[in-house]
Amino acid sequence: MTSRLNPYLNFTGDARSAMEFYQSVFGGELTVNTFGQFGDQNAAIADQVMHASLVTDNGFTLMASDTPPGMTHEPGNTITVSVSGDDADTLRGYWNKLADGATVNVALDKQMWGDEFGQLVDRYGVPWMVDITQPA
Repeated sequence: MTSRLNPYLNFTGDARSAMEFYQSVFGGELTVNTFGQFGDQNAAIADQVMHASLVTDNGFTLMASDTPPGMTHEPGNTITVSVSGDDADTLRGYWNKLADGATVNVALDKQMWGDEFGQLVDRYGVPWMVDITQPA
């Protein structure tokens, strides 16, 4: 069995919406389980996401949950999700979809190292980098 590194994102009540958005960007199969499905009787969080997983045809896996009461949620700038490769059309498509409602910090454009690169913070506050490498 191989090992995998999967980004796991935390939200405060909008994990389902965020994951549905990411599914619209990357495609794939989205599985969402709520706290209520696993027996949590707290009506305030019963419909919130305990665990969501998006697995795409390109081999990406993105996971998320809503932060339940009693746990802290302190978003910051300590992680950025990076998508890279040489399939320029696919990566530009991801960029265009992620950019909808986002704050673009670096426009997707040719950079001094030769790649096309862009950086944004999406509508859910998640930072993303897209790097389109040049074919060898």
